[in-house]
Amino acid sequence: MTFSVKDLGRSPGSMRTIEEHAPVPKDFGVALIGVQEGSDMELDLRFESVHEGILVSGTANVEVTGECGRCLEPLRFDRDVEIQELFFYSDSASLSVEEEEEQHRVENDSVDLEPVLRDAVVTSLPFQPVCREDCQGLCSECGARLNDDPDHHHEVLDPRWSALAGLTGTAAEQNAAPKSESDEKEES
Repeated sequence: MTFSVKDLGRSPGSMRTIEEHAPVPKDFGVALIGVQEGSDMELDLRFESVHEGILVSGTANVEVTGECGRCLEPLRFDRDVEIQELFFYSDSASLSVEEEEEQHRVENDSVDLEPVLRDAVVTSLPFQPVCREDCQGLCSECGARLNDDPDHHHEVLDPRWSALAGLTGTAAEQNAAPKSESDEKEES
């Protein structure tokens, strides 16, 4: 997403605005949520010439899609993202060596907004997307959606007691069975 700034020259104070629809490039998201490649991105930008370079500011409107991190329901919503970035002229002497490596540059009288837009969009996405704040998620035993059945539960027995569970059944059977002659002799 490269925009020409040749018409602004190096005249501080000169400005131009654009309103444009552009396709979204790759990798505008994270594992659970993001903006689909090729979808429409509305840009409303202002390019201003300043002493050090070109200041780009404005908004980008994108449609975010993904899934809830708790129940895996599909998510879809619009997001307006504010951007503001200074693109330095390549001969700008106002930067230290460390700063120079981290800054964006005006190259061949144009600016590349793709990394700036990607950073702005991805950092605005929720870290743990949810369909609603009180989403219950999925049952860890069977995967049932807990929002659909809030009373859903499983009887979970501690595996350390499983051997004793078998004994309670045999003890009840012994008490219910008629006593044999050997049992009567032991009791007396």
